[in-house]
Amino acid sequence: MPFDTQLNNDERELLLALIHESLRVQSHFELFLWLQGKLQVFLPHEIMIAAWGDFSLGLVYFDIVSSLPGLRTKGISQNELTPLLKRLFSFWCNHNQSSFTITIDQGLFKNDELEYSIPNEALGNMTSAMVHGIQDCRGHHDCLYVLMTSNPQPASSHKMLEALLPYIDCALRQLDHFPEQLPSTPPPPVIEIPEELSDIDTALSLRETEIMGWVKQGKTNAEIGIILDISPFTVKNHLQRIFKKLDVLNRAQAVSSYK
Repeated sequence: MPFDTQLNNDERELLLALIHESLRVQSHFELFLWLQGKLQVFLPHEIMIAAWGDFSLGLVYFDIVSSLPGLRTKGISQNELTPLLKRLFSFWCNHNQSSFTITIDQGLFKNDELEYSIPNEALGNMTSAMVHGIQDCRGHHDCLYVLMTSNPQPASSHKMLEALLPYIDCALRQLDHFPEQLPSTPPPPVIEIPEELSDIDTALSLRETEIMGWVKQGKTNAEIGIILDISPFTVKNHLQRIFKKLDVLNRAQAVSSYK
C-alpha cells in the first residue's frame, strides 16, 4: 500500500509544501530550520548525521544537524565517527539497502549483528536511530543518513524516510562544504613535462598534469576523484585524453613516459 494513502488531506498538503521548501534551501541555517520545523511531523529526530564519500576506502565526511546545544559538525572528529558510519553503511548494504531502526542502550548501538560504542556523550543519550542510505553507482560518493532521537520511532517513519530522503539529500547537495568537511588535499606532485610534449596539441592541461601526479603516486580513479572533488568517470575521461596525447595504451605506460 502506498504510504500516501495513510495520510489525511492536511498531511498530504504539508508533505508537498515540505518538498517544495527543500528545493529552496540555500544555507546551512535554512537547512536546520527546514529539518527542525514541520519536517518533524513526519520524521521526528533531534540529531541528523549526513555522511558521504567512499565508505569502502574509509574516505568519509559528515555533517551534523542538531537541535541540541553544542552538538555541531566541528565538535566531533572524523576519527571518532568514521568507524561507526562505515559499520552502519556496511550493515545497510548487507540488508538489501533497506532503512532500519536500531536501539541505543547506554551508549551502545544494540543489534545481534551490530554492536558499537558511541564516542560522544550527546549521541549516547539518544535511545534509537533510523538509518537509510543512497548508493551512488556512478560517482562512488555514497551517502548515509542517521536520524537519532530520545523518543521511540513510530513504525510509519520508515516509509516517510524512504519518501523524503531524496529531498533531504538534494537540499544538502545545494550547500557548500564547511572547511572541516573537505578532504585534506596535499599539493599535487610537481611533474616536469618533457620538451617533446610541449607543443599545443600534445601538452597536458593543468588538470591532466594534476591527475598524472596522483597516478604516479599509485592512486586509483576513485581516490583521485575524491582528492580533486570530481567523479571517477571524469578522471577516466581525463586519463583517456592523456593516453592519446602521450601515445600510450595504459597507466603503466603513461607513468613510464614521465620517468
